[in-house]
Amino acid sequence: MSFAEQITRAAQGVPKIAVGVLLGVLVFGIFMMGFDQGHLFSVAQGDQAYGDMWMHEFYHDMRHAAGFACH
Repeated sequence: MSFAEQITRAAQGVPKIAVGVLLGVLVFGIFMMGFDQGHLFSVAQGDQAYGDMWMHEFYHDMRHAAGFACH
């Protein structure tokens, strides 16, 4: 088959799977930044994670800038 015989197809638009993956990452990121009060680390740490709130402290200033109240 020569180069001239090859048929190319132009794909237009964004693949739906890519949009779905990015939306999933966005929703998970918003949960981590805005609503996590030790839930993610409670799987590994148990009840101590609710007292430590590592993600809450890590994202503390970003939470205030985004309008999430935490105090």
